[in-house]
Amino acid sequence: MGSSVLSGALHGIKADFPEYNNMVYITVTGIYLGGFVLGPFLWAPASEVYGRRMVYAVTLIPFTAFCAGLCGSKTITALLVLRFFAGTFGCSSMTNAGGLISDMFRAKDRGLAMGVFGAMPWLGPALGPIVGGFLSPISWRWAGAVVALFGGVLALLHLLYLPETYAPVLLRKRANALSDETGQVYRCVYDAAKPFSTRELIKTQLKVPFILLFTEPIVFVLSIYLACIFSILYLQFTSFPIVFQGERHWSPGISSLAFLGTSIGCNIALLYMVFWGNPAYAKSLKQKGYLPPEARLPSAVIGALIIPIGLFVFAWTASPARIPWIISILATIPFGAGMVLVFLACSNYLVDAYLPTAASVLGASTVTRSIMAVVLPLFTVDMYDALGVNWASSVCAFISLVFVPVPFLLMMYGSKIRRMTKHGREADDHGLEIAAARAAAIAADPEAGQVDADEKWGTIGEDVRTPIHEEDDPMRQAAMPKSPPLGP
Repeated sequence: MGSSVLSGALHGIKADFPEYNNMVYITVTGIYLGGFVLGPFLWAPASEVYGRRMVYAVTLIPFTAFCAGLCGSKTITALLVLRFFAGTFGCSSMTNAGGLISDMFRAKDRGLAMGVFGAMPWLGPALGPIVGGFLSPISWRWAGAVVALFGGVLALLHLLYLPETYAPVLLRKRANALSDETGQVYRCVYDAAKPFSTRELIKTQLKVPFILLFTEPIVFVLSIYLACIFSILYLQFTSFPIVFQGERHWSPGISSLAFLGTSIGCNIALLYMVFWGNPAYAKSLKQKGYLPPEARLPSAVIGALIIPIGLFVFAWTASPARIPWIISILATIPFGAGMVLVFLACSNYLVDAYLPTAASVLGASTVTRSIMAVVLPLFTVDMYDALGVNWASSVCAFISLVFVPVPFLLMMYGSKIRRMTKHGREADDHGLEIAAARAAAIAADPEAGQVDADEKWGTIGEDVRTPIHEEDDPMRQAAMPKSPPLGP
């Protein structure tokens, strides 16, 4: 919501800071996403060094401060700078939530957790203009104050109730405590083979996402696809006022209600994932024991089909004003549902298909869509002036139409495409090894049953690390006596 809340209050910003061109006012929304380009490279490695809880603690407090500070902005430059830093610190929730969910849920349950979380990055921006639109008659500064208030409450809740969930950080703390207590050197199982290096971690976080983005065709295509959908959503923050305020002469508050269609679509997709999509996947996984990454894509097929349908209907019912307004708003429901279905399915697919480097793959996707969501909406006003409402809106529909075959092609040829590249082949082999080990464990002890095998080996699609047996202490195996002190 923080990214889009001021888009519904741009009239007030224009009144306070007049005589700038349209791109500057559109940048008030987009510059927040500029922080999403920088933030992942800061908070992702930080969470692996200091833990999830620490990152949330040190980012949500500055986020609240920057959101509160922009309420007192005296110049447009100050407003843009504060928005950028608010986005930089605020994106920690997007950057680390996937890791937090991976820490807490197994693959068969993670789809539900990711579904609830994954709908929020789409639902929040759709609700933001409604909040900003109704607060704009009072002052656009109140819109920023609402985000600051929410940020402060969330920061307090995180500080009070969020535990540390990242296993390597917890085990390293335990190892250090045991070393101090016993006089021996303890290392956790994650550092036993190779000592942990902060420098190497940071270098990997900065380098690997771009290597994967430009060497893995699947990562590149899906990142561009998600970026285009994300950009269309943010383009609507400028195009909806053109349609509903310019064409239909609605007030800013009433015109912001047009985003309810998108919000309803997001919720429908979420309900589908909760009550049908994820249970069906979990049931199939339990029956077969192994599912290829392509098993995540059926919902993406549905989403890819209904997105252009919704956008084309919107494009040709938004204008002229004699067409009932309800038709164009209803057309945004399939768009909202489709983008959530595509986002969740493609994100889960990327995680399953590139399991050892999943964090870097998602980082590449996040940076790509953030850059495009900043740049493409800048040309919205010029595009609508040049093409008119119908054809300008159709451009978005045609862009989404280009990507309709992508989920179908990946379902048929995704495995073959991965085998053609180094990282894809390694990830594919890694998944098959986990499946074979899991099958062998069940065959060796069939009485243990499916549940015990899941507990011991996990399932494909899970962030599986070295299996830890109950009889093994992950610290004790690496324990070494400290060198005795020199001298008397």
